[in-house]
Amino acid sequence: MAIRITRGNLDDAAVQALLAEHLAGMLANSPAGHVFALGLSELRGPEISVYAAWDGDELVGVGALKALDGKTGEIKSMRTAAAHLRRGVAARMLEFLIAEARRRGYTRLSLETGSGPAFEPALHLYRKYGFTNGGPFGDYTNGPFNQCLHLDLGALSGR
Repeated sequence: MAIRITRGNLDDAAVQALLAEHLAGMLANSPAGHVFALGLSELRGPEISVYAAWDGDELVGVGALKALDGKTGEIKSMRTAAAHLRRGVAARMLEFLIAEARRRGYTRLSLETGSGPAFEPALHLYRKYGFTNGGPFGDYTNGPFNQCLHLDLGALSGR
């Protein structure tokens, strides 16, 4: 699979469908009131950059990077198309988002995600890339259904 990542077009039907699948998956695996995934209108915010992963003409994944301040970013809405799970799409998107965060000069990259079996594959991936559990950021709180992870990008500057 030759994955190509581009800026995501939020008017593209395939991008919209995969983002809707992501939101539905979050709602199905977390209790009401504990889902912080963004809908399409929120992803259009000026502080959010959405990216699309393609294999030829087929959309295989999405991811977003939200600017929190001049030195911190947040990963939002990472999702791999169901037909392409466990084929390296998420790793490639995560590598891209980390590189983009570093290019922007961020010193920390954070994310909030759920807890429980449905989230274990994502948590394994994030930890493989150096993310560690930590305190809440922004408007989040850590609880039994969610957790916050952080990556110190300053520690990666030599890579």
